[in-house]
Amino acid sequence: MAAALRVLRAEGLRKLTMRRLAEELDTGPASLYVYVRNTAELHAAVLDELLGTVGPAPDEGDWRERLEAVLTAYTAMLFAYPDLARSALTARPSGPHYLDLIETLLALLDEGRVPPAQAAWGVDLLLQHATATAAEHTDEASQEDWDALRQAVREASEDDRPHLAGLAGPLLSGPPEARVSWGFQALISGIERTAVPE
Repeated sequence: MAAALRVLRAEGLRKLTMRRLAEELDTGPASLYVYVRNTAELHAAVLDELLGTVGPAPDEGDWRERLEAVLTAYTAMLFAYPDLARSALTARPSGPHYLDLIETLLALLDEGRVPPAQAAWGVDLLLQHATATAAEHTDEASQEDWDALRQAVREASEDDRPHLAGLAGPLLSGPPEARVSWGFQALISGIERTAVPE
């Protein structure tokens, strides 16, 4: 896995293919198929390896603060690997670090006495939010694209789009860290209070 991480860090996820990894290991691609079936599985394995850097829940704080800290660490890990953040939206990791992350999140929700079914569905929602947030903020859109979007929102007509015009400031406000934190807090509160349908 060390060779795969070297390629990821130096060249990005798009270059991390079975063929490229085989070159890095000075072997043929066929020898890698003993370990992983395809590039998608290779990417999922790399994601799982990096999940090992997320770490356990901190000891300090209540269960909500500790849950948010773990989710923030997961999001930060994905921020560091932009291509991986986008890939993680569809990857299906099943390795030990991914399972440890889920166990940690479920344990914290249990500590907060969130009903089990809500905790089970909530973990999926929390990880989706974290992953999508990291993918969105690591998007390759140019600064000009973001500036054009901001200008379009600010210039929205009160006659045609009164809600958009009235909330242009809040829509564009806040640093990414504050928005990520607020998103986690809103989701955790919703998971606590929203029963899973029978």
